[in-house]
Amino acid sequence: MIKLTKYNSLFIVFFIFILVMVLYVPKIYLRNNIYYTSKDINKLYAHYISLKEENRFLTQQLEDMKFKNQIMDSLILNSLEDDDEEEN
Repeated sequence: MIKLTKYNSLFIVFFIFILVMVLYVPKIYLRNNIYYTSKDINKLYAHYISLKEENRFLTQQLEDMKFKNQIMDSLILNSLEDDDEEEN
């Protein structure tokens, strides 16, 4: 049996403290690392969603402009063809 003196008690307390630190510091570090990585992922995902929505909006605008351009081209061509027919 170990005789408990003030030095032995102090040694046991320090040993338990160091053991607890060795076990819990990596766990705390990993949890913090996971938390901040998750936070970054959520920020990037929100940015991705907004860019995706902006892309959808710009694609729709492009389609509208193409449609207007086709209509204007057909109107111009029809008016040119009408002018050519009138001249002949």
